[in-house]
This record gives sequence, C-alpha cells and structure tokens, in this order.
Amino acid sequence: MTDSLPQPVVAWSRPEAERAGTPLLVLFHGYLSHEKDLIGLAPMLPAEFTLASVRAPHAMGPGYTWFPLMHEPDYSTERVVKAVSDVWDWIDSVKGQHSSVTVLGFSMGMAVATSVLRHRPEEIAAVVGLSGFAIPAQGDAFFDDEATRAAKRPLFWGRGQADNVITEDKIESTLDWASEHTELTKMLYAGMAHSVSEPEMKHVSEFLRHHVLGG
Repeated sequence: MTDSLPQPVVAWSRPEAERAGTPLLVLFHGYLSHEKDLIGLAPMLPAEFTLASVRAPHAMGPGYTWFPLMHEPDYSTERVVKAVSDVWDWIDSVKGQHSSVTVLGFSMGMAVATSVLRHRPEEIAAVVGLSGFAIPAQGDAFFDDEATRAAKRPLFWGRGQADNVITEDKIESTLDWASEHTELTKMLYAGMAHSVSEPEMKHVSEFLRHHVLGG
C-alpha cells in the first residue's frame, strides 16, 4: 500500500485454496497496531466468512498507522484518500473470488472502513465499526456521500461507555453522518473501554448473519 509495496501485508483466516465463493470480511486495525491483531477475532465471527486483516501502510512505534492522527499537523484528507485508494486497489485484486465484500474496522480502522464504503458504496455489503469514527470528508469528491445515502448500507457501530480515546466531537459527527447515510445499528456497552468485548462480538456476528448471510 505504499509505492514500494504495491500489495499490502494481509493475514488470512483460511488458505487460498479454500476462499473461492466465500463472503469476504476485510479487517482494518487501529493506530499503532498490526494485521495479526484483529485476525484473532475469527473464532467469534461466523465461520462462513473468509477474513483478511490488512496491515496499515506506515510503520510507526510498535506497529503501523493508516494516516496521521487528525489533530497532527501532517494530517490531511489527501492522506486518507491515498490510504483508502490503495485499499481499494487491493480489494479489486481479490474480490472476484468472493460472493460479497464486507468491511470491519477498529478505532482508526473504522475511519478506513467507512471511507472504503463512501468511495464505492454499491460494492460493499455491510460495515462494522468498533470503538471508532468516520472522518469529515471536507468536500473531497472521493467520498461519494450522495451515493452512500442512496445505497443506505447496514452499519454496526459499537463502542464502550468507558472509552476515553475517541473524543466527543468525533462521536457526534460520526453519529450525524451514520444516521443520514447508513442503516445504523448503534450499540453502547457499559463498562467497556477502548476495546471489544464478547457481548459486542456476539452482536456483530448476529448483524453479519442477518445482513450479509441472509439470516
């Protein structure tokens, strides 16, 4: 997902010979994490899916990041667009062997997942956002929110009441965007911090079975 690495590093839940015809669930990790993090959720998700956990393009600290944090001086919508464009290039290279494409992101990864949806909503079956947010489009045409509103794709958004990482302004702006542009399922978990929980993953599995697997 950089100029020197045209293909991202991806952790898969099943070998290539067993992927054909399965629904694809693409996972995007959070800030300073890596592709092996979210793949650990596989036992808590429907076995019908092939999971592909993608590593963010920029090495930083103990892990990787998709783009700078929004409050940092080198953050820009263009940096987000570059990261998400590279994700779409990769999705285009693998989607043909799968019955559908669904995206899931944790924290900053939810910003990636919702941005993937907003670029080509008709090609995404559903979105799962965990303890995260959607970025302001700042009028960039890459984010086709008119088409996203028309498509009204299912979005599961779960977060913890004790999460002090995602700021209130991001929560409010994400709620405004998601309520208008998606079929939103919003869950708030008492006592949960910036993480995921077993009850949340049970709800995610139910959401995926209903909206992607047809019940």
